Amino acid sequence: MTAQKRGLGKGLSALIPAKKTAAVTITPHPEGIERFLKLSEIKPNRFQPRRSFREAELAELMDSIKEKGVIEPVIVRRSGSGYELVAGERRLRACQKLGQEKIPAIIRQATDQEALEIALIENIQRENLNPIEESRGYERLVREFSLTQEALAKKVGKERSTVANSLRLLALPEEIQKMLEDDKLTAGHARALLTVSDKRKQLSLAHSILSKGLSVREAEALAKGEPAKTSAPASAKTPRQLDQHLTNIQNEIQRALGTKVRIVSQGKNKGKIEVEYYSANDFERILQKLNIKL
Repeated sequence: MTAQKRGLGKGLSALIPAKKTAAVTITPHPEGIERFLKLSEIKPNRFQPRRSFREAELAELMDSIKEKGVIEPVIVRRSGSGYELVAGERRLRACQKLGQEKIPAIIRQATDQEALEIALIENIQRENLNPIEESRGYERLVREFSLTQEALAKKVGKERSTVANSLRLLALPEEIQKMLEDDKLTAGHARALLTVSDKRKQLSLAHSILSKGLSVREAEALAKGEPAKTSAPASAKTPRQLDQHLTNIQNEIQRALGTKVRIVSQGKNKGKIEVEYYSANDFERILQKLNIKL
C-alpha cells in the first residue's frame, strides 16, 4: 500500500507563515514570536468547531500544566486592542481554571477563513472532534468561503471522498446527529444509516443499533433489510464481561478510530483488541489515525 502525502503533516505553520518584516523594522509585539499574554487579553475563537469539552480530559491537562507548565503555546491573532484565539482553546480553558494570569502565545496574521481552517485542522490532528463537529466545520468552510469539496480536502489533508462522506452526516435527523455527538454511534454506523432514504426508518434503525449494541457490519446488514445477528451460537463460549474501566477504554478507542472496536478479556491481565475495517480506504484511514505509514 502506498502512503499518500497528507496536508496535516505540514503542521499549522504551513497554513499561516509568520509575517516577514524588514531587517530595520522593530515592533513591540513581533509576529510569529512566542511571548506571554494576559488571559484577559484573549477572546475565545469565534470559529471554534469543537462544542464539547470533556471535564476529565480538561482535568488531566490541568494536572499536566501544574506539573510542567504549558508546553505548546496557543496561537492568537490581533483583534481590536487585544487578541482572538486561533488554536489552543483547551490550554486556554485549563489555564483559566487554574487561575493563571498569563499563557505562552504566538501571534499570527490570519483571515477569518484561515482562523477556521487552523482551528479545524488542529482539532483533527489531535482527534478532538466528534463526527458531527468535524462535519459542521467542513460545512462552514464550504458555505462561508465558497470552497469546493476538493479544495477543502486539500486544505485539511483529507481525501475528497472523506470530506464528502463527512458532510453527508449533516443530512441525518437531529436526533441521530446528537447520538454521534454523544459517542453513542460511530461514523461507520451513520454511513450505514445514510443508505436508507426514509428519515423515520433511519431513526428506527438507529434506536435498534443502540438497543442491540450492533457493530457497523451488523448495522449495514440491518439497513439492507437483513436480520441482525445479536446472539452468539449456543456452542460459542460466552465472552467475559468487561469491567467499567475497560468498557470506557473500549469506547474511547472506538471514538478515536471511528470504527467498531472490541476489547476481549482472556483472563487476568490478558486479552486482545479487535478493530474492524470495511474497505481498503477504511483500513488506510485507521492506519493514518495510528500514525502508521506503509
